[in-house]
Amino acid sequence: MVDNGPMNTRLATLREVGHYGVSETGLTVAELTIAASWNLQGDPTRAGFVEDARRLFDVALPTKAKTTARSDTLTALWLGPESWLLVAGAESSLTDFAEKRDAINQQGGALFNVSASRVAWALAGAGAPEVLAKGCPLDFHPRAFAIGACAQSLYGHVNVLIEKRDETPTFTLMVARSFARDVDRALGIVAAQYGLDVLAARPYG
Repeated sequence: MVDNGPMNTRLATLREVGHYGVSETGLTVAELTIAASWNLQGDPTRAGFVEDARRLFDVALPTKAKTTARSDTLTALWLGPESWLLVAGAESSLTDFAEKRDAINQQGGALFNVSASRVAWALAGAGAPEVLAKGCPLDFHPRAFAIGACAQSLYGHVNVLIEKRDETPTFTLMVARSFARDVDRALGIVAAQYGLDVLAARPYG
């Protein structure tokens, strides 16, 4: 890493807007607020399940491992062969939970409301892949982690879900709320070495 000038020695925190670390900005971080998040489970080889999921949530479930799909208001992230995380940052099709759970149950699937379970951040800029790689064993080179990819892994000792949104590059990192403080601190320490701008929170999407 090159020397980018004087260091702002304030301890970086992802909860306070400001600039941290070296004078140049290598990446930005913003908390992403989650309006709703549901875990959908079912058999993707069962036509009725797939069709009902598309009808109920207005998104085609990604069936390729470690990929995502989006509608105008919703992101579906592949968690496993029969499990997806549906996430929205604002008004979306994630409403009428009981009714949609019952419809999915009729197709042999299951639906769980996990809206309060995760905290999410967006990391964007040239330094974002390096900051993630400092604490995570995944390969973030564009050839290995393309736009639309997602994967579950570790950041330090904490389980995380990481998604690549665009070629900036921008990554979304989600973590269980109970471990958010640990990841906040770890990311802040590493990101300050590259120059970190913490931005105001914005809706996921």
